[in-house]
Amino acid sequence: MKSKDRNTKPDSNHETKLQGDRPKWIGFALFFFPLAIVALADLLTKHYIFAAFYPSDGEPYWWIDGVFGIQTATNPGALFGFGKGWHALFAGLSLVIFLILPMWLYFFGGWRDRWLAFAFGMICGGVFGNFYDRVGWGYVPGRPLDIQYHVRDWILFYLEGVPGFSPWPNFNIADVALVTGAIMLFLHSFFYKPAQDASAHSVDAG
Repeated sequence: MKSKDRNTKPDSNHETKLQGDRPKWIGFALFFFPLAIVALADLLTKHYIFAAFYPSDGEPYWWIDGVFGIQTATNPGALFGFGKGWHALFAGLSLVIFLILPMWLYFFGGWRDRWLAFAFGMICGGVFGNFYDRVGWGYVPGRPLDIQYHVRDWILFYLEGVPGFSPWPNFNIADVALVTGAIMLFLHSFFYKPAQDASAHSVDAG
């Protein structure tokens, strides 16, 4: 009888695997690590580039001649200058994202989906980098007051004769992270298939 009980006792570790559970720390690391790296890289590069090259007076510093380089600019809106002067609105939306995504990660089991955790970490890192500018923390006394709440852009990409790329609107590392995260979400929505809960098909041996 004892042998039968031992054989039919559920294996909690096995059930955990069937349900798709993973160690929490991995999901949290995949969210907070890219968030921290993106935010730090964005703010440090903005600080250095604007200290060394602002104002650029329209003259770029090329890393790849005529294609890729540095040109400082400020953006009063969002991507491509959309929403000019709405820095307070965009800053408020950023705060909402900072509240919702960690709650999703912790309270709603978001840490189980590693792909989404990483994608949202990239997005949050990019959001924070631009939020920092929109609330005026990136402003340096002595610069024009009308750029105090502008996002600092510095990456220049130019493909002569190609519509939209001659030049592409200046951007920064935060923008790169935002676009990368958005692409990851797009791919996830098309190619992700939830694992079937194998435990639903198990047979009760008792």
